[in-house]
Order: sequence, then C-alpha cells, then structure tokens
Amino acid sequence: MKISRRSLLAAGATGTVASTAGCLDFVLGDGPLEFTAARVAPTDAALEETGYEEDGVEEQSFEETVDVGVEREVEASLWASIYTKERELAGQSHEAGVFAAVSVPGMEVAGYSVNPLEEMSSNELLEEFLNEVEVGDREIGNLAYEESVDLSILGESREVEQFSGETEYAGQDVDVEIALTSFNHEGDLLVLLGSYPEEFSDEAENVEALLESVEHPV
Repeated sequence: MKISRRSLLAAGATGTVASTAGCLDFVLGDGPLEFTAARVAPTDAALEETGYEEDGVEEQSFEETVDVGVEREVEASLWASIYTKERELAGQSHEAGVFAAVSVPGMEVAGYSVNPLEEMSSNELLEEFLNEVEVGDREIGNLAYEESVDLSILGESREVEQFSGETEYAGQDVDVEIALTSFNHEGDLLVLLGSYPEEFSDEAENVEALLESVEHPV
C-alpha cells in the first residue's frame, strides 16, 4: 500500500491572505514559506493487540502555489503512516484491514489557512484520500455515508464518520466499511482512516482501538 508522491494535496491550493510584517518576505517573493507536520500514529501496544503491522511510514515533501495578491510558493512536508492486516477471503490471503494516519501541516499565513483540505467536506475528503491511497490494484467505489460515532481521540471526543463502499477481491465484488475522522491538533490537520470488508465486522472494534490509541506528535 502506498500514498502517491504528491499525496493528498493535489493541484490547485489557492488562498487569499493579508500581508503582515511576519510574512513580508514571503509576500515580496524573497523566499518560499515552509511548513512541517509532526507524525501521527497508533501505539505499538494497539498494533500488537489488533494484529495490524506497519506497511509503510514516509515523510513526503511537496510544493504548492498560493495567491497572496501575487502568486508565491509554499513548501511543506507531511507524514503518512500505513498499517495492514492479513485476512483470509475467498480462500486467499489479502490485505483486508487497512489503517492510515496522515498529518498535514496547518499551513496558515497571517491567520488564513492555505491548506486545501481544510474546506473539504467529509465526502470530498474521503474521495480525495481514497484517490491517493492505493491498496494493491484495488479501488473503492459506490461510497455512501452510514452513521457517525464519537470516540475519545487525543484527549477529546471526536466525531468518526462511517461509510460503506464496494471493491473487488479475487474477482469478486466485496462490500467494505470505512471509518474516517479529521481534525486539527497541535497545529496539524490529522486524517485517520480505517477500512475492512463488511464480512469481517469484528474489525470495527480493532479500527476503533487504533483510532483511540493514536499519538501526536509521535
């Protein structure tokens, strides 16, 4: 499983911000503005308890152009931590359970956010996320909102939205369940996602355990 190099912040991040003394060099074009996210991840104890294993941890860098009256470059880095769980399905072993924890810098200039994810609805964020996260050669489609639950994550009650979708395993159409939450914490935008086939409904408890265990910054 991997996240594409440009990650969740695909093209076209554009914001209009006011200039202040603190970002004057940036506005005048004397250099790019840099942002760095801190990694978010579930605890080792939660991973061991739920049977998920690390599939990839990567810090990625990207550049975006923002509009501050004139166009200027923003350089930023994010963290993506991916975990998977092997399950038997249709007589074969697959990466059936997937958990992703992504942290994106808040990207504020003069009090204005230039992070394109900030204004996305949950449905838009989920579609963007699934477009960028590759699980083998499978894609998840026919997404539908089901319900929301509240979980204690990083010391606060957070809304976690539940979605259903469809994908393909071993040539068969399979219904999947997806849990998604996103919120700001310590200056970063965190996106946490868990997915598993509906057939393995017991994975819902494991995904909740991983969500509630995450630490930020790691």
